[in-house]
Amino acid sequence: MIAANDSSLITAISTYWDEHIHDLEIATHSIGTAEFFQELDEYRFDKLRYLPQVVDFAAYKGKHVLEVGCGVGIDLARFAKAGAQVAGVDLSATAVHLAQQNFQQQGLATDFCVMNGEALQLADNSFDVVYAHGVLQYTANPQQMVNELHRVLRPGGQAIFMVYNTYSWLMALSKLMQVELEHEDAPVIRTFSSKEFKQMLRPFAKVQIIPERFPVPTRLHHGLKATLYNKVFVGTFNVLPRAWVRPFGWHLMAFAHKATNA
Repeated sequence: MIAANDSSLITAISTYWDEHIHDLEIATHSIGTAEFFQELDEYRFDKLRYLPQVVDFAAYKGKHVLEVGCGVGIDLARFAKAGAQVAGVDLSATAVHLAQQNFQQQGLATDFCVMNGEALQLADNSFDVVYAHGVLQYTANPQQMVNELHRVLRPGGQAIFMVYNTYSWLMALSKLMQVELEHEDAPVIRTFSSKEFKQMLRPFAKVQIIPERFPVPTRLHHGLKATLYNKVFVGTFNVLPRAWVRPFGWHLMAFAHKATNA
């Protein structure tokens, strides 16, 4: 078990994400330019085609939204452009700097801070929505982060999380094809079963977990394995009835609500 107060691990995580901008490998434009951010947005929502279908960014107009692990602000910008009042924190100073540039170039209000999501320097009951997509699996103590996000969420508020599914098509394919997962070299990377994920979210009064992210053609990998994946595996997998394969989605999305009397 990794200790929540392991400052050396927190430092290692911060250093790693300072040096590994998410999805940087596909960028062709200079880092920090408007074209760079547009390219990352297009790639992310092509790879994660399900995300705007399960998260209606426009539904949070006027809400106070906090994203922990905001990266360069790709998802948070969608909340902001739809009229939400947003704030973003990240352990990486590089990510926060780029997120500020991203928002400034789009004419969006910026409220970003370098902060550890396991020890938020924010008041109780501050936000209507908390969002952490693909963050809990990379932090030192995911339960502590969940507890903190529950603390800063207002009674009746909603939390949106995503973690990686242990029992997924991508885990099986990675082992079969001997291809590393993205960011497998990170200081911490975990996967969760649906049962484990739900147990971690026990502070919330109501939790719904939805397996998502099914195969789409890769633009990150190349060579024979990538060709076989794109030309054979993706098409074959996606003709299977979704009801059969849904439990094996690579992403476990959770929509959790804080008790109204908390």
